[in-house]
Amino acid sequence: MNGCAPLPPGSGFIRTVLGFLDCQAQILGARGWQALAAPGSTLALMLMGFLTLFVALFGYRLLLGQGPDIRTGVIALVKIGIVFALATSWGAYSTLVYDVVNRGPAELASEIGTSSALPGTSGDLVARLDGADRAFVALTVFGEGRPPPEFGTNPAVATNVPPQPYPGFNTYAIAGSRMLFLIAAIAGLGSVRLVAGLLLAVGPFFIAFLLFENTRSLFEGWIRVLAGAALAALGISIALAVELAFIEPWLTDLLARRSADEWLPGMPVELFVVTFAFALIVLAMLYASAKTVFAFRLAPAWQSATARADRNPAREERQFGGAGAVRGDAPPAEARSRAATVADAVASTQRREGAHIAVAATRESGGGGAAGAAQPAAAAAGGRASPNSLAPAPLGQSFRRRTRGRVSASAGRRDHRS
Repeated sequence: MNGCAPLPPGSGFIRTVLGFLDCQAQILGARGWQALAAPGSTLALMLMGFLTLFVALFGYRLLLGQGPDIRTGVIALVKIGIVFALATSWGAYSTLVYDVVNRGPAELASEIGTSSALPGTSGDLVARLDGADRAFVALTVFGEGRPPPEFGTNPAVATNVPPQPYPGFNTYAIAGSRMLFLIAAIAGLGSVRLVAGLLLAVGPFFIAFLLFENTRSLFEGWIRVLAGAALAALGISIALAVELAFIEPWLTDLLARRSADEWLPGMPVELFVVTFAFALIVLAMLYASAKTVFAFRLAPAWQSATARADRNPAREERQFGGAGAVRGDAPPAEARSRAATVADAVASTQRREGAHIAVAATRESGGGGAAGAAQPAAAAAGGRASPNSLAPAPLGQSFRRRTRGRVSASAGRRDHRS
Protein backbone atom coordinates (compact mmCIF):
# COMPACT_ATOMS: atom_id res chain seq x y z
CA MET A 1 0.00 0.00 0.00
CA ASN A 2 1.51 3.31 -1.06
CA GLY A 3 -0.21 5.46 1.57
CA CYS A 4 -0.40 8.55 -0.71
CA ALA A 5 -3.99 8.60 -1.91
CA PRO A 6 -4.95 11.68 -3.95
CA LEU A 7 -7.24 14.15 -2.26
CA PRO A 8 -10.87 14.50 -3.41
CA PRO A 9 -11.37 16.77 -6.44
CA GLY A 10 -13.29 19.31 -4.38
CA SER A 11 -10.24 20.06 -2.21
CA GLY A 12 -8.50 22.03 -4.94
CA PHE A 13 -6.31 21.11 -7.90
CA ILE A 14 -2.99 22.56 -6.66
CA ARG A 15 -3.47 21.22 -3.15
CA THR A 16 -4.26 17.75 -4.50
CA VAL A 17 -1.26 17.54 -6.83
CA LEU A 18 1.30 19.12 -4.48
CA GLY A 19 0.07 17.08 -1.53
CA PHE A 20 0.48 13.86 -3.50
CA LEU A 21 3.97 14.80 -4.73
CA ASP A 22 5.10 15.84 -1.25
CA CYS A 23 3.84 12.59 0.25
CA GLN A 24 5.64 10.57 -2.42
CA ALA A 25 8.89 12.44 -1.81
CA GLN A 26 8.78 11.87 1.95
CA ILE A 27 7.94 8.17 1.63
CA LEU A 28 10.63 7.73 -1.03
CA GLY A 29 13.31 9.29 1.17
CA ALA A 30 12.35 7.50 4.42
CA ARG A 31 11.45 4.03 3.15
CA GLY A 32 14.24 4.05 0.59
CA TRP A 33 16.84 4.65 3.29
CA GLN A 34 15.33 1.96 5.53
CA ALA A 35 15.35 -0.57 2.69
CA LEU A 36 19.00 0.14 1.88
CA ALA A 37 20.09 0.06 5.54
CA ALA A 38 18.46 -3.32 6.22
CA PRO A 39 20.85 -6.21 7.06
CA GLY A 40 21.94 -8.10 3.94
CA SER A 41 21.03 -5.26 1.58
CA THR A 42 23.25 -3.95 -1.17
CA LEU A 43 24.29 -0.98 0.93
CA ALA A 44 25.28 -3.17 3.89
CA LEU A 45 27.51 -5.35 1.69
CA MET A 46 29.08 -2.35 -0.03
CA LEU A 47 29.68 -0.58 3.27
CA MET A 48 31.39 -3.62 4.74
CA GLY A 49 33.57 -3.94 1.65
CA PHE A 50 34.52 -0.24 1.74
CA LEU A 51 35.42 -0.43 5.42
CA THR A 52 37.54 -3.56 4.91
CA LEU A 53 39.38 -1.92 2.04
CA PHE A 54 39.92 1.28 4.03
CA VAL A 55 41.39 -0.59 7.02
CA ALA A 56 43.54 -2.76 4.73
CA LEU A 57 45.05 0.28 2.99
CA PHE A 58 45.65 1.95 6.35
CA GLY A 59 47.45 -1.13 7.66
CA TYR A 60 49.47 -1.42 4.45
CA ARG A 61 50.83 2.08 4.99
CA LEU A 62 51.81 1.14 8.53
CA LEU A 63 53.72 -1.91 7.27
CA LEU A 64 55.64 0.30 4.84
CA GLY A 65 56.66 2.64 7.63
CA GLN A 66 54.30 5.44 6.63
CA GLY A 67 52.71 5.89 10.00
CA PRO A 68 50.13 8.73 10.11
CA ASP A 69 50.47 11.70 12.39
CA ILE A 70 47.87 12.53 15.04
CA ARG A 71 45.87 14.77 12.74
CA THR A 72 45.60 12.20 9.96
CA GLY A 73 44.64 9.47 12.38
CA VAL A 74 41.91 11.57 13.95
CA ILE A 75 40.51 12.48 10.51
CA ALA A 76 40.40 8.79 9.54
CA LEU A 77 38.49 7.89 12.71
CA VAL A 78 36.10 10.81 12.16
CA LYS A 79 35.36 9.65 8.62
CA ILE A 80 34.58 6.13 9.80
CA GLY A 81 32.32 7.51 12.52
CA ILE A 82 30.42 9.79 10.12
CA VAL A 83 29.88 7.02 7.58
CA PHE A 84 28.61 4.50 10.14
CA ALA A 85 26.43 7.03 11.99
CA LEU A 86 24.65 8.30 8.86
CA ALA A 87 24.49 5.01 6.97
CA THR A 88 23.29 2.73 9.78
CA SER A 89 21.36 4.95 12.22
CA TRP A 90 18.05 6.43 11.09
CA GLY A 91 17.95 8.72 14.13
CA ALA A 92 21.21 10.42 13.19
CA TYR A 93 20.38 10.54 9.48
CA SER A 94 16.89 11.90 10.10
CA THR A 95 18.11 14.64 12.43
CA LEU A 96 21.15 15.78 10.46
CA VAL A 97 19.99 15.30 6.86
CA TYR A 98 16.35 14.28 6.34
CA ASP A 99 14.65 16.88 8.54
CA VAL A 100 17.02 19.64 7.44
CA VAL A 101 16.20 19.11 3.76
CA ASN A 102 12.46 18.53 4.17
CA ARG A 103 11.58 21.00 6.93
CA GLY A 104 14.38 23.52 6.82
CA PRO A 105 13.19 25.47 3.72
CA ALA A 106 9.64 25.86 5.10
CA GLU A 107 10.93 27.15 8.44
CA LEU A 108 13.29 29.63 6.77
CA ALA A 109 10.53 30.80 4.44
CA SER A 110 8.24 31.33 7.44
CA GLU A 111 10.85 33.41 9.28
CA ILE A 112 11.66 35.51 6.20
CA GLY A 113 8.08 35.88 4.98
CA THR A 114 6.55 36.74 8.35
CA SER A 115 8.86 39.70 8.80
CA SER A 116 8.18 40.76 5.19
CA ALA A 117 4.39 40.29 5.46
CA LEU A 118 4.30 37.88 2.49
CA PRO A 119 1.18 35.74 2.12
CA GLY A 120 1.47 31.97 2.34
CA THR A 121 4.72 31.84 4.32
CA SER A 122 3.06 30.85 7.61
CA GLY A 123 2.30 27.33 6.39
CA ASP A 124 -0.72 28.06 4.19
CA LEU A 125 1.12 28.59 0.89
CA VAL A 126 -0.61 25.72 -0.91
CA ALA A 127 -4.04 26.82 0.32
CA ARG A 128 -3.43 30.39 -0.87
CA LEU A 129 -2.24 29.13 -4.26
CA ASP A 130 -5.39 27.04 -4.50
CA GLY A 131 -7.52 30.11 -3.72
CA ALA A 132 -5.82 32.06 -6.50
CA ASP A 133 -6.44 29.17 -8.89
CA ARG A 134 -10.17 29.29 -8.09
CA ALA A 135 -10.13 33.00 -8.88
CA PHE A 136 -8.56 32.20 -12.26
CA VAL A 137 -11.33 29.69 -12.95
CA ALA A 138 -14.02 32.25 -12.08
CA LEU A 139 -12.36 34.86 -14.25
CA THR A 140 -12.25 32.40 -17.14
CA VAL A 141 -16.02 32.00 -16.84
CA PHE A 142 -16.61 35.77 -16.74
CA GLY A 143 -14.21 36.52 -19.58
CA GLU A 144 -13.35 40.04 -20.65
CA GLY A 145 -16.97 41.07 -21.10
CA ARG A 146 -18.71 42.93 -23.90
CA PRO A 147 -18.45 46.62 -24.77
CA PRO A 148 -21.34 48.83 -23.66
CA PRO A 149 -23.98 49.84 -26.22
CA GLU A 150 -22.79 53.44 -26.34
CA PHE A 151 -19.27 52.26 -27.35
CA GLY A 152 -20.18 52.16 -31.03
CA THR A 153 -21.65 55.67 -31.07
CA ASN A 154 -19.10 57.47 -28.86
CA PRO A 155 -15.65 57.86 -30.51
CA ALA A 156 -14.12 59.29 -27.29
CA VAL A 157 -14.69 56.01 -25.49
CA ALA A 158 -13.20 53.98 -28.34
CA THR A 159 -9.94 55.94 -28.29
CA ASN A 160 -9.37 55.11 -24.60
CA VAL A 161 -9.53 51.34 -25.17
CA PRO A 162 -6.20 49.67 -26.10
CA PRO A 163 -6.40 47.56 -29.27
CA GLN A 164 -6.11 43.80 -29.05
CA PRO A 165 -2.72 42.40 -30.19
CA TYR A 166 -4.35 39.62 -32.18
CA PRO A 167 -8.02 39.13 -33.00
CA GLY A 168 -9.46 36.52 -30.65
CA PHE A 169 -6.34 36.32 -28.44
CA ASN A 170 -8.19 37.50 -25.35
CA THR A 171 -10.33 34.39 -25.50
CA TYR A 172 -7.30 32.19 -24.72
CA ALA A 173 -5.17 34.62 -22.69
CA ILE A 174 -7.01 34.05 -19.39
CA ALA A 175 -6.80 30.27 -19.76
CA GLY A 176 -3.12 30.60 -20.70
CA SER A 177 -2.49 32.71 -17.60
CA ARG A 178 -3.98 30.03 -15.38
CA MET A 179 -1.89 27.38 -17.15
CA LEU A 180 1.35 29.31 -16.52
CA PHE A 181 0.37 29.87 -12.91
CA LEU A 182 -0.24 26.14 -12.37
CA ILE A 183 3.00 25.11 -14.12
CA ALA A 184 5.12 27.51 -12.05
CA ALA A 185 3.59 26.33 -8.76
CA ILE A 186 3.39 22.57 -9.38
CA ALA A 187 6.55 22.08 -11.46
CA GLY A 188 8.62 24.39 -9.27
CA LEU A 189 7.73 22.94 -5.88
CA GLY A 190 7.14 19.37 -7.04
CA SER A 191 10.44 18.99 -8.91
CA VAL A 192 12.66 20.05 -6.01
CA ARG A 193 10.70 17.84 -3.59
CA LEU A 194 11.06 14.73 -5.75
CA VAL A 195 14.77 15.38 -6.39
CA ALA A 196 15.38 15.77 -2.66
CA GLY A 197 13.41 12.58 -1.90
CA LEU A 198 15.44 10.51 -4.36
CA LEU A 199 18.77 11.82 -3.08
CA LEU A 200 17.74 11.21 0.52
CA ALA A 201 16.85 7.61 -0.36
CA VAL A 202 20.28 6.86 -1.89
CA GLY A 203 22.19 9.06 0.56
CA PRO A 204 24.03 6.22 2.36
CA PHE A 205 25.69 5.20 -0.92
CA PHE A 206 27.23 8.64 -1.37
CA ILE A 207 28.13 8.93 2.31
CA ALA A 208 30.21 5.74 1.99
CA PHE A 209 32.25 7.41 -0.77
CA LEU A 210 33.64 9.78 1.85
CA LEU A 211 36.08 7.10 3.01
CA PHE A 212 38.43 7.38 0.01
CA GLU A 213 40.20 10.33 -1.55
CA ASN A 214 39.37 9.35 -5.15
CA THR A 215 35.62 9.02 -4.46
CA ARG A 216 35.22 12.05 -2.22
CA SER A 217 34.05 14.15 -5.19
CA LEU A 218 30.92 11.97 -5.44
CA PHE A 219 30.09 12.81 -1.83
CA GLU A 220 30.62 16.50 -2.54
CA GLY A 221 28.36 16.29 -5.60
CA TRP A 222 25.63 14.64 -3.53
CA ILE A 223 25.77 17.44 -0.97
CA ARG A 224 25.70 20.07 -3.73
CA VAL A 225 22.55 18.71 -5.38
CA LEU A 226 20.82 18.10 -2.05
CA ALA A 227 21.62 21.61 -0.82
CA GLY A 228 20.56 23.00 -4.19
CA ALA A 229 17.16 21.30 -3.90
CA ALA A 230 16.65 22.71 -0.41
CA LEU A 231 17.76 26.20 -1.45
CA ALA A 232 15.55 26.07 -4.55
CA ALA A 233 12.56 25.07 -2.43
CA LEU A 234 13.16 28.15 -0.28
CA GLY A 235 13.59 30.45 -3.28
CA ILE A 236 10.52 29.14 -5.11
CA SER A 237 8.39 29.49 -1.98
CA ILE A 238 9.44 33.13 -1.64
CA ALA A 239 8.84 33.77 -5.37
CA LEU A 240 5.34 32.26 -5.22
CA ALA A 241 4.57 34.25 -2.06
CA VAL A 242 5.57 37.46 -3.85
CA GLU A 243 3.36 36.46 -6.79
CA LEU A 244 0.45 35.88 -4.42
CA ALA A 245 1.01 39.28 -2.80
CA PHE A 246 0.70 40.89 -6.22
CA ILE A 247 -1.97 38.78 -7.90
CA GLU A 248 -4.46 38.06 -5.10
CA PRO A 249 -5.78 41.63 -4.66
CA TRP A 250 -5.68 42.11 -8.42
CA LEU A 251 -7.83 39.03 -9.05
CA THR A 252 -10.26 40.14 -6.35
CA ASP A 253 -10.63 43.52 -8.02
CA LEU A 254 -11.05 41.98 -11.48
CA LEU A 255 -13.78 39.63 -10.26
CA ALA A 256 -15.62 42.50 -8.56
CA ARG A 257 -15.51 44.61 -11.72
CA ARG A 258 -16.60 41.74 -13.92
CA SER A 259 -19.45 40.98 -11.52
CA ALA A 260 -20.59 44.54 -12.14
CA ASP A 261 -20.53 43.71 -15.88
CA GLU A 262 -17.63 46.05 -16.62
CA TRP A 263 -15.83 45.50 -19.89
CA LEU A 264 -12.09 44.77 -19.42
CA PRO A 265 -10.50 44.39 -22.86
CA GLY A 266 -6.87 44.78 -21.68
CA MET A 267 -7.15 42.43 -18.71
CA PRO A 268 -6.35 39.09 -20.45
CA VAL A 269 -3.05 40.24 -21.97
CA GLU A 270 -1.93 41.92 -18.74
CA LEU A 271 -2.73 38.80 -16.74
CA PHE A 272 -0.86 36.60 -19.21
CA VAL A 273 2.24 38.82 -19.06
CA VAL A 274 2.30 38.82 -15.26
CA THR A 275 1.97 35.04 -14.90
CA PHE A 276 4.57 34.46 -17.63
CA ALA A 277 7.02 36.81 -15.88
CA PHE A 278 6.63 34.99 -12.56
CA ALA A 279 7.14 31.65 -14.30
CA LEU A 280 10.48 33.00 -15.55
CA ILE A 281 11.29 34.17 -12.03
CA VAL A 282 10.77 30.61 -10.76
CA LEU A 283 13.22 29.35 -13.40
CA ALA A 284 15.70 32.03 -12.34
CA MET A 285 15.41 30.83 -8.75
CA LEU A 286 16.27 27.29 -9.83
CA TYR A 287 19.27 28.50 -11.81
CA ALA A 288 20.54 30.77 -9.03
CA SER A 289 20.26 27.96 -6.47
CA ALA A 290 22.23 25.60 -8.70
CA LYS A 291 24.99 28.17 -9.31
CA THR A 292 25.21 28.98 -5.61
CA VAL A 293 25.70 25.44 -4.35
CA PHE A 294 28.05 24.51 -7.20
CA ALA A 295 30.82 26.39 -5.39
CA PHE A 296 30.67 24.06 -2.38
CA ARG A 297 33.95 22.32 -1.49
CA LEU A 298 35.11 20.46 1.57
CA ALA A 299 37.26 22.42 3.96
CA PRO A 300 40.94 22.79 2.88
CA ALA A 301 42.06 21.45 6.26
CA TRP A 302 40.09 18.24 5.66
CA GLN A 303 41.56 17.83 2.16
CA SER A 304 45.15 18.44 3.24
CA ALA A 305 44.83 16.06 6.17
CA THR A 306 43.43 13.25 4.05
CA ALA A 307 45.93 13.83 1.26
CA ARG A 308 48.89 13.78 3.68
CA ALA A 309 48.31 10.13 4.44
CA ASP A 310 48.85 9.25 0.76
CA ARG A 311 52.33 10.81 0.61
CA ASN A 312 55.50 8.90 1.37
CA PRO A 313 58.15 11.12 3.02
CA ALA A 314 60.95 8.66 2.24
CA ARG A 315 60.01 8.59 -1.45
CA GLU A 316 59.96 12.40 -1.59
CA GLU A 317 63.42 12.54 -0.01
CA ARG A 318 64.81 10.16 -2.65
CA GLN A 319 62.98 11.99 -5.45
CA PHE A 320 64.44 15.40 -4.69
CA GLY A 321 68.04 14.22 -4.58
CA GLY A 322 70.48 13.25 -1.88
CA ALA A 323 71.05 16.77 -0.65
CA GLY A 324 71.73 15.46 2.81
CA ALA A 325 74.60 13.36 1.46
CA VAL A 326 76.17 16.37 -0.25
CA ARG A 327 75.87 18.54 2.82
CA GLY A 328 77.16 16.86 5.91
CA ASP A 329 75.39 19.24 8.26
CA ALA A 330 71.86 18.51 6.88
CA PRO A 331 69.23 17.55 9.49
CA PRO A 332 67.44 14.16 9.39
CA ALA A 333 64.81 13.59 6.67
CA GLU A 334 61.86 13.50 9.06
CA ALA A 335 62.88 16.89 10.56
CA ARG A 336 63.28 18.64 7.23
CA SER A 337 60.50 20.39 5.41
CA ARG A 338 59.72 19.72 1.78
CA ALA A 339 60.79 23.24 0.78
CA ALA A 340 64.23 22.77 2.38
CA THR A 341 64.66 19.44 0.58
CA VAL A 342 63.84 21.00 -2.78
CA ALA A 343 66.19 23.93 -2.11
CA ASP A 344 69.08 21.59 -1.25
CA ALA A 345 68.45 19.53 -4.37
CA VAL A 346 68.53 22.63 -6.58
CA ALA A 347 71.72 23.85 -4.90
CA SER A 348 73.36 20.45 -5.45
CA THR A 349 72.44 20.56 -9.14
CA GLN A 350 73.92 24.04 -9.50
CA ARG A 351 77.16 22.95 -7.84
CA ARG A 352 77.51 19.99 -10.21
CA GLU A 353 76.91 22.21 -13.25
CA GLY A 354 79.47 24.70 -11.95
CA ALA A 355 82.02 21.92 -11.54
CA HIS A 356 81.55 20.81 -15.15
CA ILE A 357 81.99 24.39 -16.41
CA ALA A 358 85.20 24.81 -14.36
CA VAL A 359 86.62 21.55 -15.71
CA ALA A 360 85.88 22.60 -19.29
CA ALA A 361 87.54 25.98 -18.73
CA THR A 362 90.64 24.33 -17.22
CA ARG A 363 91.02 22.01 -20.20
CA GLU A 364 90.72 24.89 -22.69
CA SER A 365 93.40 26.90 -20.87
CA GLY A 366 95.81 23.97 -20.87
CA GLY A 367 95.61 23.36 -17.15
CA GLY A 368 94.97 19.61 -17.43
CA GLY A 369 96.75 16.97 -15.51
CA ALA A 370 96.14 15.47 -12.14
CA ALA A 371 94.29 18.50 -10.80
CA GLY A 372 92.05 18.64 -13.87
CA ALA A 373 91.32 14.93 -13.66
CA ALA A 374 90.64 15.08 -9.95
CA GLN A 375 87.88 17.66 -10.35
CA PRO A 376 85.59 15.53 -12.56
CA ALA A 377 86.10 12.61 -10.21
CA ALA A 378 85.15 14.73 -7.22
CA ALA A 379 82.14 16.13 -9.05
CA ALA A 380 81.01 12.66 -10.15
CA ALA A 381 81.40 11.33 -6.60
CA GLY A 382 79.24 14.18 -5.26
CA GLY A 383 81.87 15.17 -2.70
CA ARG A 384 82.70 18.67 -1.53
CA ALA A 385 85.32 20.53 -3.55
CA SER A 386 87.05 23.80 -2.87
CA PRO A 387 85.16 26.95 -3.80
CA ASN A 388 87.85 28.06 -6.26
CA SER A 389 87.76 24.79 -8.22
CA LEU A 390 83.95 24.60 -8.34
CA ALA A 391 83.30 28.26 -9.14
CA PRO A 392 82.50 28.95 -12.81
CA ALA A 393 84.99 30.96 -14.89
CA PRO A 394 84.36 34.71 -15.20
CA LEU A 395 82.59 36.00 -18.27
CA GLY A 396 84.97 36.24 -21.26
CA GLN A 397 87.65 34.01 -19.72
CA SER A 398 86.21 30.57 -20.46
CA PHE A 399 88.45 30.14 -23.52
CA ARG A 400 92.19 30.72 -24.07
CA ARG A 401 93.10 33.92 -25.87
CA ARG A 402 95.59 33.60 -28.73
CA THR A 403 98.52 36.08 -28.61
CA ARG A 404 99.80 35.37 -32.14
CA GLY A 405 98.41 34.26 -35.45
CA ARG A 406 98.33 30.64 -36.58
CA VAL A 407 101.31 29.73 -38.90
CA SER A 408 101.19 26.68 -41.17
CA ALA A 409 104.10 24.20 -41.50
CA SER A 410 104.81 25.06 -45.18
CA ALA A 411 105.12 28.76 -44.33
CA GLY A 412 107.62 27.91 -41.61
CA ARG A 413 109.83 25.83 -44.00
CA ARG A 414 109.74 28.62 -46.58
CA ASP A 415 110.88 31.20 -44.03
CA HIS A 416 113.69 28.86 -42.91
CA ARG A 417 115.06 28.41 -46.46
CA SER A 418 115.06 32.13 -47.01
